[in-house]
Amino acid sequence: MIKTLITSKTRVKLLLKFFLNPQNSAYLRGLSEELDESTNSVRLELNRLEEANMLHSSKIGNKKMFTVNKLHPLFKDVNQIVRKYLGIDVIIDNILRGLGEPTKIYLTGELAEGRNCDLVDIILVGKINKNYLTDVIEKTEKIIERKIRYIAYTEEEFPKGSQNKNQLLIWAKD
Repeated sequence: MIKTLITSKTRVKLLLKFFLNPQNSAYLRGLSEELDESTNSVRLELNRLEEANMLHSSKIGNKKMFTVNKLHPLFKDVNQIVRKYLGIDVIIDNILRGLGEPTKIYLTGELAEGRNCDLVDIILVGKINKNYLTDVIEKTEKIIERKIRYIAYTEEEFPKGSQNKNQLLIWAKD
């Protein structure tokens, strides 16, 4: 769907990189290698997103680092579109019904880093009905057309202070 609306595959990759995990920061050559795109196409799209004020840039040494502008009026909307595109909203909606008493759900792996892939890695924390989880994961994989790999922890088992850059909190109990 998103590829129909946005015809630049480089721009789609950049939106995934920055809007899925707003903590991401990157520079031109690193993005070019990570996204497997030419530096010219990445530079062009970075400039467009910066001109639209969707990305900020700053100099660190001789590198121009880019980060998402969380204050942009469309930030939340683009973030939601990216989550829908990746199927994260479906995962949360399907998994939460009948799951037990989860307290947190984290996205990890490549998607948490803002790279598109066919594998969704999640960490579930709380009292989890594992029989239900196995069943709902199988059904959700068919809906989002991606494989889901998960780890379930109780509150006591979950390593405290373990959240890092590769873990993106996507849901927490109020």
